[in-house]
Amino acid sequence: MNSYSFWNNKGGVGKSFLCFIAACEYAQKHPETDIYVIDLCPQANVSETLLGGLRTSPKPMSTLLGDTPRRTVAGYLEERLSSPFRMILDVERFVSQPAKFNSYVPKNLFLICGDNLLELLSEPIRQASQLSLPHDAWAKTINWIRDLCVALEDRSGGRDATFIIDCNPSFAVYTQLALAGSDSVVVPYTADDSSRRGIENVIALLYGVGDTTMSAYAKLSFAQKAREENVSTPKIHTLVSNRQTLYDGKPSKAFEALSKTIKKTVDSIHKKHRSIFSFPAKLPSSEVVNIPDYHGASIVSAANGIPLHRLKAGPHDVAGDRVQINPDPLSRYTIALQKFVARL
Repeated sequence: MNSYSFWNNKGGVGKSFLCFIAACEYAQKHPETDIYVIDLCPQANVSETLLGGLRTSPKPMSTLLGDTPRRTVAGYLEERLSSPFRMILDVERFVSQPAKFNSYVPKNLFLICGDNLLELLSEPIRQASQLSLPHDAWAKTINWIRDLCVALEDRSGGRDATFIIDCNPSFAVYTQLALAGSDSVVVPYTADDSSRRGIENVIALLYGVGDTTMSAYAKLSFAQKAREENVSTPKIHTLVSNRQTLYDGKPSKAFEALSKTIKKTVDSIHKKHRSIFSFPAKLPSSEVVNIPDYHGASIVSAANGIPLHRLKAGPHDVAGDRVQINPDPLSRYTIALQKFVARL
C-alpha cells in the first residue's frame, strides 16, 4: 500500500492545490491503479477542486454532506465513534467518484470527501482514544484512517491502490489519524522563516526530535505514545519548494537565500536522525523538488477543477472574468510537477 500525507505545520504553502494536481497527474499516468484522495482538512479545499471548483462543486458537496450518513470522511469517523474498536469493512457509501461531476478528473480517482464537521468530531475522537478499556484504545483509534485505507484497498480488489491524504496545518487529532494512516509524508514549503519553523514542528511533533525545548514537549505526546504503542509513523518522503519565484528562469536571490536556510535546517536534522527519512542515504537538500510560481495557471486550475494534463495555454473564463495562461510558465510548471509525481 502506497500512502502519502501532504502536511506542513504552517498553512498557506499550497499544500491542498499540490495534493489535487499530484493526485490527478498520478491517476492519469497510472490508469491501472485506483487513486484515493482522503480529505482530512475541515476546509475541504481539495474536495471542492476535485468536484469541479466554482463550476460544479456546490451541488455534489451539498449532497455528500447532506446525506445520512454523511458520504464524507466525517461520516466514516462518526460511524467509527458509534463502535470505536470494530473495523468497518464496507466503506463504499463514503466513496465518491469526482469524474461523475467533473469530466476533467481521471475516472480511476476516488474521493473520501472533506467535511467541516471534523472540527466538532475531534473532541469525541480524542475521548475515545483515552478510554481505559481496551488497554490499546489509543492505538486502535489513531489507526482509524489506516483501517479505512485497508478497506479501500480491499474495495479495489486486484487493482493497485495509492492513497493521497490532505492534512490540516494543525496537529489536531484528525491530522494525527491522517499521519498514522500514511507511509510517507510530503512537506511543501515556501521560502520564508515561518515555513522553516513549520518543518521543525513537523519533525518534532511526528518524531519527538528537534531542539531541547521542542523535543522535551513533543516526547510527552504523539511521538512518545506512538513508540510505546507500536503505532507506525510516516517517513519524510519529499520536501517541495513550492511557488518558487523566478527571475530570468532562475530562482530569485531572495528566494534562494531563504530556501538555503530551510535546506540547511533539514540537513542538520538528517545528520542526527536519518531513520525518519524515506531515503536515509541521501541528503534531503539534494532531493528537494522545486516547483515555480504558477501564477494564472493555479487560479484557473483550482477555480475550474482542471488538472494540469488538461490545462491549456490561452484565455480562460473564471467566474465571468478572463484569465490568461501563458505557455512558458505553464511549461515550466508542468515539467517540475512531472518530476515530483515521478517520485511517488
